[in-house]
Amino acid sequence: MDNETTSDRGMSSTPPLEKCSSSHIDADKEQRILVTGSVFNKEAESILSNEALSFVELLVETFGLRLEALLENRKETQASFDQGQLPGFRKDTKAIRDNDAWNVSPIPNDLLDRRVEITGPIERKMVINALNSGANVFMCCFEDATSPTWENMVNGQINMRAANDGSIAHVDPKNGKTYALGDNPATLIMRPRGLHLKETHIQLNNQAIPGCLMDVGLYFFHNYASRAKQEQGVYFYIPKLESMEEAAWWNDVFTFMENHFNVPIGTVRATVLIETLPAVFQMEEILYAMKEHIVGMNCGRWDYIFSYIKTLKHHKDRVLPDRHAVGMDTPFLDAYSKRLIQTCHQRGALAIGGMSAFIPSKDPEQMAFVTQKVIEDKQRESANGHDGTWVAHPHLVTLAREIFDQTLKNRPNQLDVIPEGNFDADTLLSPCEGPKNEVGVRKNIRIAVLYMEAWLRGVGCVPIFGLMEDTATAEISRANVWQWLKHEVQLDDGRLFTDSLFKQWLQEETVAMKTEAIPSETAQDKTRKFDEASAVFYQLSTDDDFADFLTLPCYEMLE
Repeated sequence: MDNETTSDRGMSSTPPLEKCSSSHIDADKEQRILVTGSVFNKEAESILSNEALSFVELLVETFGLRLEALLENRKETQASFDQGQLPGFRKDTKAIRDNDAWNVSPIPNDLLDRRVEITGPIERKMVINALNSGANVFMCCFEDATSPTWENMVNGQINMRAANDGSIAHVDPKNGKTYALGDNPATLIMRPRGLHLKETHIQLNNQAIPGCLMDVGLYFFHNYASRAKQEQGVYFYIPKLESMEEAAWWNDVFTFMENHFNVPIGTVRATVLIETLPAVFQMEEILYAMKEHIVGMNCGRWDYIFSYIKTLKHHKDRVLPDRHAVGMDTPFLDAYSKRLIQTCHQRGALAIGGMSAFIPSKDPEQMAFVTQKVIEDKQRESANGHDGTWVAHPHLVTLAREIFDQTLKNRPNQLDVIPEGNFDADTLLSPCEGPKNEVGVRKNIRIAVLYMEAWLRGVGCVPIFGLMEDTATAEISRANVWQWLKHEVQLDDGRLFTDSLFKQWLQEETVAMKTEAIPSETAQDKTRKFDEASAVFYQLSTDDDFADFLTLPCYEMLE
């Protein structure tokens, strides 16, 4: 039977779905928002204009306190899980799930066919290559694939404006190669930062503002008009939601922006990543709360594995094996994928599959392995009923498209396909079996430290061991280690996994990574940050209290 729970600690049984009224910015009002980051060129100055900042200020004033309450509610809900409760389906929203009379708003024509989506960071050359990749959609990521340095965040907005008005171009300073936007570029969807991340370089009342409101505010302000000229709306991918109330908050932000600029409701359309364990139990409620603006959901599966560990971190009977052995064929992930398809299609929303993080290899044997893994993954997704999928590299777009073309034929999507089955709470919460060994720990150490070292240097998308890694992979790696240490896991060779053993392996791997990264003739490269990354990884993996996101302590070290 499905577990049922009221996970809305302190919230009323009626979700806050009321519309927000809006008023235009008062030109005579004293601007209290303060930019402490450098305005490093004329384009940055225009992105951070007084008018744009006044709009961001209005968003923060209107929605900031409510956001803080939502984040506090997350902590209270997590505390109940730490005390032994399991996530489940909410009793207070059962009427929404049982009501067959509602659907989400019709999907715009330019979002009906999303069979291949490419994701990537906000760096200009990568933006151009992704838009020219042949994918249906490019999801430009201001979150997990980008290190949120001030310069990155502002340059990202500059690049988005140029992409939307068609002027984006780039000359590689190393070889002089020119990159420009081609014909029929992918539909652009912007992914802002999660609710938990702050932007310290913009302050209101001496407080850092929510990074997500900076991201969506500046993006909407600078791009809604150019997108309207192309007869397109303003499209977002929304990350890391945990509840219906958080979805309702986003819905109200979108309505507020539309009202403020006097554009039709539904100009903003969102796809929500289901990448947290609490959210999988509220998918219908999230669709309902955002039904004017949502067009689909996506299986953010790497973050979802991380969230499974984080949410159930104190449950000794829910310990996962080496995360490299946790694939989409495991029962709890298979149920997650199929329930998402089932839920979305019953309500008229698209169901987008997960990321294939493989990157091409020049080695024929390795490339054959990559090709086979991508084929297996995409065949599984298309057969299950997903409407599209993600890849991380332009060279894999054609391969993914061929697989989905075979399933979709001439249809734009598979909205008519509804997987059969009752994917209940017991299945969604069941752990899987697999190895627990030194090889897996050392690989987790390598991936996490290599990624965090790059992130601290301002690079958020990193090729490691043939995969294009982002923050989610480092999060899974450190969560895997933390959980094994917390519950004193016995490794397959009989040894207990202890703090001292982890520390020894971390030190050995860090020395090896530093040696491999620095040319033999160079005694030291002071720009690399292996020691800092190793130290924070050790702290995060051994602290009694599990840090919600590694990006929070790392952000303090970033600049």
